[in-house]
Amino acid sequence: MLSDNDIHRVLVVTAHPDDVDFGAAGSVARFTDRGAEVTYCVVTDGDAGGFDRELDNGGMAGLRRAEQTAAAKIVGVTDVRFLGYGDGTMVPGLDLRRDITRVIRQVRPDLVITHSPERNYRFISPSHPDHRAVGASALDAVYPDARNPYAFPPLLLDEGLEAWTVREVWLFGGPTPDHHVDVTDTFDRKLAALRAHVSQTGHQDGFEDFLRIRFSAFAVEAGLGEGRYAEAFQRVPTA
Repeated sequence: MLSDNDIHRVLVVTAHPDDVDFGAAGSVARFTDRGAEVTYCVVTDGDAGGFDRELDNGGMAGLRRAEQTAAAKIVGVTDVRFLGYGDGTMVPGLDLRRDITRVIRQVRPDLVITHSPERNYRFISPSHPDHRAVGASALDAVYPDARNPYAFPPLLLDEGLEAWTVREVWLFGGPTPDHHVDVTDTFDRKLAALRAHVSQTGHQDGFEDFLRIRFSAFAVEAGLGEGRYAEAFQRVPTA
């Protein structure tokens, strides 16, 4: 398993704008605070989400990209890449694996953070079909695609992207977390990042209280005690 000192570049692969902020923004802020480079790869523009019905799909997509870009800056991330797939339509497939593989080879991360591809029956929201499809495709891109020089030959032959081996994956939203990160010191920035997604969170009464309850429960599960906040992951070694 990687130690903090082994993690210099992190790639976060998510289905929608705001997914990273729900699942991992506190951990991302910890990484950037100690100088690690973090890149976001957002597969869709989130055009099927939001509560402003005066916006057409194109307007919502632009709004949500802007919200994610602003949220990323709050936790120290300036490299945000959007793949432009259709919100609500994601299925695991070769095109998505290729496009995630491309970003992995470009970024060359030590760690990839993404959705769990498993359905979570403890709390259903993380198990959106887009989340599971993107998580499954990201894992396939990590292994075997990104490390295999014969996978998607044009990435190497036409784009010059050499094979790359990711050393570890962290999955969020799944039913069996085994790694908790204490994000107490970065939790206020996590909240601020989530508030930047006004189209998604601006209408929700009691939103901050809900988040404090949820992430304090993770801290208690991890044995960190009352008054702390934690994010929960399943660690997947790739060696």
